[in-house]
Amino acid sequence: MKNNIGKNERIVRVILGSVLMIGGFAVSGTVGIIMAVIGLIPFSTGLTGNCPAYSIFKISTCKTKNF
Repeated sequence: MKNNIGKNERIVRVILGSVLMIGGFAVSGTVGIIMAVIGLIPFSTGLTGNCPAYSIFKISTCKTKNF
């Protein structure tokens, strides 16, 4: 997998995903589960540095090229 997410965006994604997941555990019921699951998406893409949607549309915010 090639990195296609820049450093600043990765930090924002991890923070946003963490907030959503923590909020999901704080809220009970279906809404909490949905928040936690949605939070997994930015959290995991932030950790890996790769966004599948960016790959499809050939977008990259990463300043370094991966070969």
